[in-house]
Amino acid sequence: MKTSIRLFVALSALCLGHAAHAQAPAMPLPAMKTIQVYGQSIRYLEAGTGPTLVLVHGLGSNASFDWGKVIPQLSLHYHVLAMDQLGFGSSAKPLVAYGVQTWVDMLDGFLKAKHVQHFMLAGESLGGWIAGLYTVEATEQKTMTLPDRLILSDAAGHRSIMAPTHTRPFSGAVSLASVRAGLGVLFHDKSLITDELVHQSFETRLSEGNQFTQAAFRNSLNDPSAFLDDRIGEIAIPTLIVWGDDDQIVPIADGRDYAAKIKGARLAVIPKSGHGPMIEQPQAFLEAVSGFLATGK
Repeated sequence: MKTSIRLFVALSALCLGHAAHAQAPAMPLPAMKTIQVYGQSIRYLEAGTGPTLVLVHGLGSNASFDWGKVIPQLSLHYHVLAMDQLGFGSSAKPLVAYGVQTWVDMLDGFLKAKHVQHFMLAGESLGGWIAGLYTVEATEQKTMTLPDRLILSDAAGHRSIMAPTHTRPFSGAVSLASVRAGLGVLFHDKSLITDELVHQSFETRLSEGNQFTQAAFRNSLNDPSAFLDDRIGEIAIPTLIVWGDDDQIVPIADGRDYAAKIKGARLAVIPKSGHGPMIEQPQAFLEAVSGFLATGK
């Protein structure tokens, strides 16, 4: 089956656009720590005290870029854990066939290595897919710790990501032009796409070297058990769906479907935001999630 052009654009936009912030975080982030998970060095951020909140970043990105603008505020009330996933950021990048299940298993291993017993879970884009699938599997398996609450932001995971197309697929080659095109579908506010941001994003892409991870993941997108369409309804914990109102990568219809299928779930739409509300509209994102994290409603 030919992968849809939307997936190719998403691969580009996520790994290019999230590679640099439109603005620097308002507060400095803590130094990254290292932990061994299944023999692999995983780098992660840890900040704050209180109930544990685990954050999962999107495709081609890392913890600091996806969550850096909201971690300082969240850490005032929560014990925040945000790892660079295997194959991305500054974590190990073994040459393996990556799939969503790979990252679900690594998330489970990370939680066990950190001795996390009670936690809330939030995932963005691919991270939302991982968080959703983790929660489904934790509902089924007693060996996995079920989150107390779940936030899915602009989450991938629908089979429509594999819809066939006759349009010429996006090449995915790393260049300044492809960086600019990726940013164009990521942000609602096109004024954020400056020459400086494009150059910073291009430099980050070259330095982090996660092209193999992305290509391997793209080639593994044929496992029907990984998609959430028919499984997301198994989630029974309090769930908040957060979506940018101008998400050009994962349409808001996907968010409405998740909200309809998860019993009791609520959809919060962030105005004037593209695919990454916590990046483009961090204050609005924090306002949308703060009450839910505190009360589950």
